[in-house]
Amino acid sequence: MSKKNKELEKWKNVEYRMREEGFHYCFKWYSFFEEIEDEEFHQLRHDYIDAADKLENYIKAKVNVLRSPE
Repeated sequence: MSKKNKELEKWKNVEYRMREEGFHYCFKWYSFFEEIEDEEFHQLRHDYIDAADKLENYIKAKVNVLRSPE
C-alpha cells in the first residue's frame, strides 16, 4: 500500500468515526488520533474541545446563577 493510500485510510477512519460516534464524542472521548500526523488537525481538535468545554461550563454556571434565590 502506498504512503498516500495509508494516509487516506487514516483520514477515512476519522471521517467514519465522526459519522458513527457523533462529532463531539468522536473528538472529545473516542480517540486522541495519535496516528494522524497533522499539526493543524490536532490544534483544531484541541481548540474545538476547549471551546466546547468553555461553552458547557458557561451554560452550567448560568443555570446555577438563575436557580439561586434572589
